Amino acid sequence: MSPWRMTRWERGNPPPDTDPVEPAPDADGPERRHEALVSVRLGPSAPGSHLVEYLRHEPCAVDAWWIAADVDAVVRLSAPSVTMLHRAVADLRLRAGVEVVEANYILRALDLSASAERRRDVPAWAVSAA
Repeated sequence: MSPWRMTRWERGNPPPDTDPVEPAPDADGPERRHEALVSVRLGPSAPGSHLVEYLRHEPCAVDAWWIAADVDAVVRLSAPSVTMLHRAVADLRLRAGVEVVEANYILRALDLSASAERRRDVPAWAVSAA
């Protein structure tokens, strides 16, 4: 979505006289990003090259893969706000000419680096019984 077609709060400025829903990022810390994995199916009149060309110019598109399954492709989108992320998913439908089969919004990454038993900051109830 082009920045000039967005409202101020979609670009990151909260609406006047409201409390921001999401805390502002620290000056030292990384910016909070919202991400989604979107499964898409090409429409009857939308060639794959049209989708690829659209994604090259979409600022929220991070990665995309052709998939050998019931869907044609999976697209990873990332945006600084949930509103912009919803807009990017809707734009896939409207502008890229594809059918959005499923949009999975990413909550947080799984920590696969260390087991829970070895971590000291994990409460005892969170450790697996196995």
